[in-house]
Formats: sequence, C-alpha cells, structure tokens
Amino acid sequence: MIILLPLFIGLAIIGYLMAKPHWRENRRDKVRSLPFKKQWRKIIQQRMPYFRQMPADLQLQLKQHIQVFISEKNFVGCNGIEITDEIKVTIAAQACLLLLNRKTDYYPKLRTILIYPSAFLKEQNQHSADGVQYTRKVALSGESWGFGKIVLSWQDSVHGAELPNDGHNVVIHEFAHQLDQENGKANGAPILGKGQNYQCWSQVFSQQFEILRKQAAIGTPSIFDYYGATEPAEFFAVVSEVFFEKSKIFHQQHPALYRQLTDYYKVDPIHW
Repeated sequence: MIILLPLFIGLAIIGYLMAKPHWRENRRDKVRSLPFKKQWRKIIQQRMPYFRQMPADLQLQLKQHIQVFISEKNFVGCNGIEITDEIKVTIAAQACLLLLNRKTDYYPKLRTILIYPSAFLKEQNQHSADGVQYTRKVALSGESWGFGKIVLSWQDSVHGAELPNDGHNVVIHEFAHQLDQENGKANGAPILGKGQNYQCWSQVFSQQFEILRKQAAIGTPSIFDYYGATEPAEFFAVVSEVFFEKSKIFHQQHPALYRQLTDYYKVDPIHW
C-alpha cells in the first residue's frame, strides 16, 4: 500500500490538472450568465463614452468579460484610495477591450491590480552621458510587472477612458504589456492568433519601429508617442493605444501596421 501511495498521488495531481481548465471555464460561464448590474452599466456609460457607439454584440461581450475579470482579479488601493465598483468597472472595461472577439484566458499571469490616487513615484537607475550610474525618482501613471501585478493611477485611468480619441490610454497600454508578457518577457511580439505569422509581424513592426525612432530623433510629428521608440515592447503598447483611440488616422497613415493589429485584436475600431 505504501508503494502505491505515490502512484495514487500522481494520478490525483494529473486528474486535477486535466480537470482544472474545464472547471474554470464552467465557473466563468456561470459568471457570464449572471445579469449585468444596473449600477455597473451606468458606470460604463458615464466613464466610457464610446461604449454607446460599439455594436450590440461587442457591448454584450465586453460586459461579460468585465464580470469575469472583476471576479478573478484582486484590486488593492494604495496611498489611502478606497476600491469601489466605479474603479473596478472603469478599469476592467478598458482592459477587456483587448479581449473582444477572441479566445481569452483573461490575462492568466495577472493576479493583482494596485491602484494609486494619481501618478506614483518610482526610483529608476539611469546612466549619465559619461557612464556614471545614478538613481532618480520618476512619476508614472502605470506599470506592468511580469510577476502578476499591474500598477495604475486612478486619475490617469479615468482620464484615458473619458478622452477616447486622444491616442493616450494608460490602461490599454499596461494591459497590452500583459498580453506581450504571456509568453515570457515583453518584447513586442505577443502570442499571435490563427492566420498570423511572426515573420510578417516582425517585418511590419520592425519597419514602423525604426520610422518612429527616426521621427523621435529629429522631432518629426507622429500619431505615436515618442515613448514607443524606446524599445519594441513599448512600441507595441503605444500603437495599441492609438489603434483603439485614433483608428481612422492610424489606418490612413500606417495601413500595414493597422492590419496586423486588426488581425491580432480581431476588431476594427473604425466602425465604432
């Protein structure tokens, strides 16, 4: 019997691992089938003006995703901020825009969302022109960590939702990083869907990244924030912001890049 005990334990573990995805999906189906709270609907309508312009099927998807997202993620208030339904729904609605029309595991690595009242300070190591390393404090509106956490400024999260056409949205930016981090360290190449290939993605993104780097170096105007020129991971996050918020001009100026993002996100915000 003692000899068989490890076998029984091993079989139990295998059974649990095999059943876990089915159990999780069943639980999510139950959450998605619950009536969407009227107060939550009011929050979306007040905080996300372009929600009313979305097709009815996408509105329904978004509400169901919000329900699952809020049920699975832990929101933590920092610096005295109290977590409310308004905070949860406003952030979840923006984060779940990136999940529409495709199979999703709801940011599987993400466990906790830390909310600060406004921009928060962080110490960063930097190098001077002569190579000397020093530390300075910088104010950030958001940050995505690879070990299950996102940090957001509530003030900037609200601002990003209420101005849906300025091309800046900290929630979309940081959750794009989470998508990028699902297959390891963020590098600007998230897990692509069926019908996409990394060769084409890399070719288009690399070309557009280099264009932005040159524009940033000489100060040429761009619809993309120059911050996207710092590294490929930031470029993916920045262009994701613009994709959802300035889709028409994005499509006009960078059609090949726009096509890669429509294939990836499975939506076309131009029609919203």
